[in-house]
Amino acid sequence: MISIPAHTLNDGTTVPAIGLGTWPMDDTLAETAVRTALDLGYRLVDTAANYGNETGVGRGVAGSDVPREDVTVTTKLPGRHHGYEETLASFEESRRRLGLEYVDLYLIHWPLPRLGRYADSWRAMIKLREDGLVRSIGVSNFTPEHIGRLEQETGVLPSVNQVELHPLFPQEELRAFHAAKGIRTESWSPLGRGSHLLDDPALAGIARAHGVTPAQVLLRWHVQLGALPVPKSADHDRQRANLDVFGFTLDDEQMAGLGRHAPRRLGGDPETHEEF
Repeated sequence: MISIPAHTLNDGTTVPAIGLGTWPMDDTLAETAVRTALDLGYRLVDTAANYGNETGVGRGVAGSDVPREDVTVTTKLPGRHHGYEETLASFEESRRRLGLEYVDLYLIHWPLPRLGRYADSWRAMIKLREDGLVRSIGVSNFTPEHIGRLEQETGVLPSVNQVELHPLFPQEELRAFHAAKGIRTESWSPLGRGSHLLDDPALAGIARAHGVTPAQVLLRWHVQLGALPVPKSADHDRQRANLDVFGFTLDDEQMAGLGRHAPRRLGGDPETHEEF
């Protein structure tokens, strides 16, 4: 079994340095994938209400031999449930589907600034943490301005901001903001899903030099940035390979070479994207 380092968050809790993403798995596939991943050594599982697989993820955690307290389960609040009371009710729905007494990391999935209710949801999440139903709270797809509003209105910063991050969209300014505020950057689409990043010749050359796969090089890039990638895979061998990124190191030239692309967002813009 592969041993995974951990990050300490700004609230004192710890999270593994890599996790398993589950979008767009259904319940059946998610249950199997989570059990396989936990057997391999994964200890962080990422889902969301809008993924439609919280039940499967919960069954995978319950069906594993890994003690519940050793698994970090993340889920996310959907846009249709923004608001204080709505967030509290939505969390209970997620907790019921997951079949868990508590959730380790609860995130606001998208800020939806047009609605302007994410600060109300944040206040509810602070209460959930105070009540012991959530260990850590964070956000996803938030900009520095969105996070600044949370800090100004509540005095509480997120422990994590899960954002699109890969060499095609390295997010230097946002990562610097996170570092200054003590927020852990978490990477969704860490392999540049929907692009040809894995076919990049420079990436292939780095992979050959280390005797690893291009995907392992990309995940190692995230690890060395201090970001927390959550690659999705239901395949046993690919899950194992994605986890096995702590036995080699990219040098400065290789790290810089991976970031040579013109920045290009592959997913939604947090200022305009709405996911209800």
